[in-house]
Amino acid sequence: MGGLSQYWVQGDNIGRAVAIMLLLMSISAWVVIFWKGWLLNRARRDLTDGAQAFWRSADLAAARETLKNLDREAVLLPLVDAASQAVASGTLEAQALPEAQLTRRLRDSLHAVLARLQRGQVLLASVGAVSPFVGLFGTVWGIYHAMMGIAVEGSASLDKVAGPVGEALIMTAAGLAVAIPAVLAYNIFGKMVSACEADLEGFAHDLRETLLASAARGH
Repeated sequence: MGGLSQYWVQGDNIGRAVAIMLLLMSISAWVVIFWKGWLLNRARRDLTDGAQAFWRSADLAAARETLKNLDREAVLLPLVDAASQAVASGTLEAQALPEAQLTRRLRDSLHAVLARLQRGQVLLASVGAVSPFVGLFGTVWGIYHAMMGIAVEGSASLDKVAGPVGEALIMTAAGLAVAIPAVLAYNIFGKMVSACEADLEGFAHDLRETLLASAARGH
């Protein structure tokens, strides 16, 4: 903390702006990390428990009522609602075969759910990619600012150089400290979203086949 405070006191407006930028990037990344960790853990549990309860239900209406209490993050309900959605007459969708209509509605609903689960990933990726370079820029600018100050004073002894340069190097470490949690979280959450996507695709496929078989028996 002493080095950071010295960097802040001795730095100029550009150096302080870099420090503030890194702080904001760190705060935003950690907010997203805690939020997405909570959301994806709930979504995974909802997928497992909801899918099991859905297939144990007597019919589609009963299954939907069961999901209303289990699907807290609404990852399965949109697919069920899309499968039950009526098609407006006089539209291009209505001219397609019933199988194609059902596939299209399930696909669109699946993409919407996945887009919601992927929110925040772009921010984590951006923070992980950009913050090391922001920290490096802060270091370079800090060294430049320190050298200019030393030149003005006319003294270039080791103790005069080592202190400002060491304080400027802290910005590189700060950039890495911001980037590393963001990159790790991005990779972990990406794996969790991929697992959710696989489960959702399987559920959508099974739901489609079940509804088509039910419609065929009805005819």
